[in-house]
Amino acid sequence: MDTVALAVTDGMLHFELSLAYEVFGAAPDAVSVPWYDVEVCGADAVRVGRFTLGPDHGLDRLRHADTVIVPGWADVDVDPPADLVDAVRAAHEAGARVASLCTGAFVLAAAGLLDGRRATTHWAHTEELAARFPEVEVDPDVLYVDNGSVLTSAGKAAAMDLCLHLVRLDHGSSVANIVARRLVVPPHRDGGQAQFVTTPVPSPDNHPLAGLFPWVLERLDQPLTVEDLARQARMSSRHLGRHFRATTGTTPLQWLLTQRIRRAQELLETGDDSVDAIATATGMGTATTLRRHFNRTVGVPPDTYRRTFRSRPRSS
Repeated sequence: MDTVALAVTDGMLHFELSLAYEVFGAAPDAVSVPWYDVEVCGADAVRVGRFTLGPDHGLDRLRHADTVIVPGWADVDVDPPADLVDAVRAAHEAGARVASLCTGAFVLAAAGLLDGRRATTHWAHTEELAARFPEVEVDPDVLYVDNGSVLTSAGKAAAMDLCLHLVRLDHGSSVANIVARRLVVPPHRDGGQAQFVTTPVPSPDNHPLAGLFPWVLERLDQPLTVEDLARQARMSSRHLGRHFRATTGTTPLQWLLTQRIRRAQELLETGDDSVDAIATATGMGTATTLRRHFNRTVGVPPDTYRRTFRSRPRSS
C-alpha cells in the first residue's frame, strides 16, 4: 500500500485538497487492488479557505511518503512557508514522487524541483511563475506535465486529471476508469491537451458532437478518417475540426489516436491477445504502427506495458 501525503499549510485552496483526498482516500467498491494510505501533513492546524484542518502528522512526515501532493496555493504573491518548501524538497530527495495541483507549482519551484524542467500551473499564473523562476520551462498550454518524479498540473479540473493520471500509472487504466466513473468525471484527458477550451464539456442533448463520440468508440477497430467522422456528424471536415478544437482542445485525428491508445492499454491489461490482434482491434492496422504510436504516447512499448501491469497484484 503506497502512502500519499497531502502537504497542507495556511493559504491552501480547499478544492484541490479535497479532490486529491477524494481520489486517493478511499477505493471504489469495484476496485480490489490494495489502495493508498492517505496522510494529511502540516506544521499545525491550518486554515484552508473557510475551513480549519487538523493534520495527521507534521511536515517532516513527507519524507516517508511514496507520493507527496501539494495542493493549490491561494496567494501566489506571497512566498510559501519555508518549512513547507524544505519538507517538500526533503521528500523528493528521499525518493518521493512529488505532484503539485494548480498553483502548488509555486511551492515546487521554490523548492528547486522544477529547475530545468518543463512545468505548468493555472493559465492565469503562468507568466508570474516564469518571471519568478526563470530556470523553469513553463508551458501555459497543457493540462499537466509528467516529469517522472515531479509532476505539475493546471487548475481545478486539470488537477483531477493529474490525480487520475497518477492512479493510472500505479494501477492501470481500468482502475483509473472505475475511479473516474465513481466521481462522474471524464476517465482520461491527455496532459498535452490545451488548458483553455472555449466550449465546456457538452451534455448529451445540447452539442453537435455528442452523438459522434460514442459512435466512434464503438468503431475503433475500423480505419476511420476525418471525412468519415464529418459525414457521421453531418458537417464539413473544416466545421468538424472547429467543433473538436472548441470541445476537446485537440484535432479529430489526435483525439481518435488517443482513444485507440486507451483501448490498446485496456486490452493489454485485461486480455492475452497478441500485439498484432490488438493492433487490429484498435484500428492501428499493424503491430509496427501500434508499437510506434504506443511508445511515443505512453513512453514504453506495448509488451513492456503489459508485463508491468500484469505483474501487479489484482486482489488484496
